[in-house]
Amino acid sequence: MDRNDVVARYRGYLACLNEKRFDDLAGFVHDPVVHNDRRLTVAEFRDLLRRDAAEIPDLHYAIETLLVDGDRVACRIRFDCTPTGFRGLPAAEKPISFVEHVFYRYADGRIAQIWSLIDMDAIRDQLGTGR
Repeated sequence: MDRNDVVARYRGYLACLNEKRFDDLAGFVHDPVVHNDRRLTVAEFRDLLRRDAAEIPDLHYAIETLLVDGDRVACRIRFDCTPTGFRGLPAAEKPISFVEHVFYRYADGRIAQIWSLIDMDAIRDQLGTGR
């Protein structure tokens, strides 16, 4: 795949997430996929994404920075949302903003590996729960 193909595939993946078309993930992600060094089936990965969408009903993946190098993608994603509780934290009383830094490795046109780091400190600070 050339750079334009990778970018198009990645943007399609984020559109799938933003539109909550989780049943379409197999078209974008290998089965299994490695997420933060954990091997997950597409069904397990879909459950993880559905959980995030349930905890953050207005979740929207917005690309801030996107870099592509061969079969590797690096992205800084911004979220402006109102979690109803996220990964054990309390609900937000007003919208909050945070970022995710995520790296992907593509193989055969689909995501094979994902390394993700969410700025949980920014979330805690805005929710007033401390670090």
